[in-house]
Amino acid sequence: MKLYNLHAYAFLKTPTEKLKLPVGIAHQVLLMSSGEISALVEPEVCLDTIQNDDERLIKAVVCHDRVICELFQQMTVLPLRFGTSFLEAENLLAHLRANTQEYQEKLQQLQGKGEYLLKCIPRKLEEPVLSAESGGRQYFLAKKQHYQTQQDFYILQATEWQNVVHLVTESYQSTIIIASPGAESRIYLLVYYQDEPLLTNHFLNWQKACPRWQLQLGKISPPYHFI
Repeated sequence: MKLYNLHAYAFLKTPTEKLKLPVGIAHQVLLMSSGEISALVEPEVCLDTIQNDDERLIKAVVCHDRVICELFQQMTVLPLRFGTSFLEAENLLAHLRANTQEYQEKLQQLQGKGEYLLKCIPRKLEEPVLSAESGGRQYFLAKKQHYQTQQDFYILQATEWQNVVHLVTESYQSTIIIASPGAESRIYLLVYYQDEPLLTNHFLNWQKACPRWQLQLGKISPPYHFI
């Protein structure tokens, strides 16, 4: 027996103006409201069937993100993880009633802000071309020199990472840092929409201060990591 649920995309303040609601995974999404807080949901979604089919699951996850992004372009939202669902409408409404104050406070904190991803990718030191034909001692000294150069490079690279973290957190209090030593690290920033030009300027300065890292700044997105 297939169990159909209300698939939930996001919580938001009950809108005072009509929103443009997109099509979801299989059906038109709709708003369900309980006082000042509403939920964007899609009825009759069978998650069990979707999760047993990799192709459908990937498409559903991409669709879930698309719906949240389309709503985010219209107003502040609390995005929900894929798979968040409620068995019945009354369960959802009871949840909204019980958590109204918490969601109101979170939405207020996020008002007018979006999430940006700063990727920090460590650059690699170019390997020198060493020829063993140049002689044993000379070859050994060249290898030793490269090893020392490599160690100095990584020490400076680690220092630059600490520097970029300092620069970012100095400018933006709301950050989430996911460091992966020796690999791509990520910094999530919560920034006001109107401050994007300033963020772009900061980004250029961060890159200049950290030449041993390749920095990539993503586009604005719903505040997935700040809810």
